Parts: sequence; C-alpha cells; structure tokens
Amino acid sequence: MESINLVESFAELKETKNIDKVTLLGIIEDVFRNMLVKKYGTDKNFDIIINPDDGTVEIFKNRLVVDDEFAEDSFEYDENKHISLSEAKKIDESFEIGEEVSVKVPLSEIGRRSVLALRQNLIQKILELEKSEVYNKYKEKLGDIVTAEVYQIWKKEIMLLDDEGNELILPKSEQIPSDFFKKGDTVKCVVTKVEMRGATPNIVVSRTSPVFLERLFENEVPEIYDGLITIKKVVREPGERAKVAVESYDERIDPVGACVGMKGGRIHSIVRELKNENIDVINYTTNDALFIQRALSPAKISRVVVDEVNRKAEVYMHPDQISLAIGKGGYNIKLASKLTGYHIDVFRETDEVDEDDVELSEFTDEIAPEIIEKFRAIGCDTAKSVLELSEEEIERRTGLDKNTIQNVLQILKAEFEED
Repeated sequence: MESINLVESFAELKETKNIDKVTLLGIIEDVFRNMLVKKYGTDKNFDIIINPDDGTVEIFKNRLVVDDEFAEDSFEYDENKHISLSEAKKIDESFEIGEEVSVKVPLSEIGRRSVLALRQNLIQKILELEKSEVYNKYKEKLGDIVTAEVYQIWKKEIMLLDDEGNELILPKSEQIPSDFFKKGDTVKCVVTKVEMRGATPNIVVSRTSPVFLERLFENEVPEIYDGLITIKKVVREPGERAKVAVESYDERIDPVGACVGMKGGRIHSIVRELKNENIDVINYTTNDALFIQRALSPAKISRVVVDEVNRKAEVYMHPDQISLAIGKGGYNIKLASKLTGYHIDVFRETDEVDEDDVELSEFTDEIAPEIIEKFRAIGCDTAKSVLELSEEEIERRTGLDKNTIQNVLQILKAEFEED
C-alpha cells in the first residue's frame, strides 16, 4: 500500500467539522510537510497529492539525476535530493543526467508510527481550527440575539447548544429570577462575552442584559430596525421593571405608540419573553426636568428642581403620588435615576402647610444622616410623613431593620409628645 488514508471520508469530515474543502486540504498538506521536514530535513523536493474524495494522500520525492562518480565520491551528494544515473535507469532507461526523477514514497519508508502521529496531529489541527472558527463566528455576534437548546443544568449555570452543537454558557446571574428551564427547552438570549480560555472558546449569553431588551425591541418594532426610531437608553431590574427611552427622527411617528403597538401587541410579546417584566416606554427629551418627570411615570409630578452641576433633582408631588413614584420595591425611582443620570429626591407637596410638622433634617443629632436619606428617598421628608406609615411599610420600602425603625419612630413621636 503506497498511499496513506488519514480520513475514512473526506466529505463527511468536512461536513461534520464545518470546514471548507480548501482549508481542510491546506491543513492536511501542512501536517505532512511538517512530518517531511522532521524526517528528511526539508520538504522542498516533495510533492503531496491529496484525493478529496477518499482522503488518501500520496507523496512523491523529486530527485536530480547525477553521474555515478558524483554519487559515490562527492560530499555534496544527498540521497534525498540526488539519484545516480544507474539507479535512475532502473526506473526508466530514458533518464539522463540533469533530469528530475519523481518517485512515490512508500508507506514503509514513512513508518507506521509516523502515520499514527500524522493522524493525531491532523485531528488536533482540525479541532484547533474548529474552535477558532467558533470564536470568530461568535465574536461577530456580540450583542446579537441567539436561540439555543438547554443541554445541561448546573447550580450556577446552564449549558446551551446552538444549531451547530456549539456550547454557550448562561450563568445564573444572567438569568431572569423567574426563569425556569429544563433539558430540551429552547432559550432566547443575547451574546455578551466571547473569549478564549486556553484553546477553547468561552461564549457567555445573558437574559438580564439591557442589550437583550434592546434587541427584542428591534425584532418586534420595524421602525426601530429601520432606524426611524432610536433607543436612547435602556435600564432594567430583570423580571421586575424596565424603562426604555426612545426618540423618533420622523415627526409623523409616535415612538412610544410604535413600540407599544396596536392594543399593546408589540410590547406584550416582549413582556412575555421577559417573564412579565413591567416595561415603561418613555419619550426621550434633552429637557432634563421634563425627562425626569416622564421617567417617574406613572406618578404625576407637581414640579421638578434640577441641579445640573451636581446631577441632583428635587421632585415635588402630592402625597398620594409618592408611592407610585417610588414603585414596588423602590424600582421605579431607582430606574428613573439610572435612566436620567440624576440622583432623585422625592418631596411631598400639599396645599396646606402643617406648621406643627418638623423636617427630618432637624433630627440629625439623633438620627444618622444615611437613615434620613433612606426616608427622603421614599418621599418622607418630615416627621409626620414618617409617622403616617406602619412599621411593615417602612421596612418594605426602606430596607431598614426593625430595631432601627422602632428607634426612629420613638424619636419622632417624642418630638410631638414634648410639644
């Protein structure tokens, strides 16, 4: 047997590894040339012929015909580069000095160990190329939505497989809290990180990234995909609430209406994908005060005082609007602050001034400033506004522990008892 079969089916290997024929031919030739250099010191006088149909490889050694005296006596004679005239005529009587003789290299000359090493080297090269192809493919997909199937579930992450069997990692931290997947489920996510760990590509995907929500809007709203509407910013508390600021370059298009869709059709499909995450779509504006007012929707704001230098805003509203501005778990005001880039303080505004009430700032000797800030953040800037709330409500909205809350309430009550 004078040819070497490295792969049972070239076509099958090409299809399985998703490598084009020209690239695979190049890999095989490189592997052989490396072997020839190692064995003979050079590969320049060798021809390698690969049959693309069955994967067989034939090697031909090309040698220059020299006279017998040069072959016997010259130190420059190299049997890998030269062949004596008498030896050449054994192959073909017509050979003359100065001509080139091309002879197929038999398997026995290469050696079975070398062939086995060649097979291993070829497999390794193909695996490396395959991993490199996957890395390059997903590097271009950064920020794009992909759909993959759940293959394995661990405590801290889930392994997904795409249509080509490539592994994607969905960490627990990148899953929506209410996500629940089982093996075989189809998962939609966005590619957030692609890196090489050693020689293996590590592809991380996310369902909590603001980019995921942005891409979902692009898929559902043609005006965004076509560039007629621009998403200026997205902020999220995954699974709870999100705010999306949009702007239209066409005065005839209502950006909020286009994103919501007829009877909420467009946004409902996004909400379902995000496990009923509450999404507020807001008209973007460069007027900071107006943008803050819109960001605190659905609360109705009486007035906004903006400090552009320190990026702070004081927002005044009637007491019945404060809980709407804060939102469940404080998410509404927290996201409004992230969206606008302003630290927002909420203040109660009433038609009647209670002269008996006392500003919380008057209690800094007895109550720590950071605790007062927590009350101000939920719209309680006076003693009576705090006392109107139950301990349970204060704990839920501020996150303070019960002992601290009871201590604060005791201090505030004592103020009025003294009066």
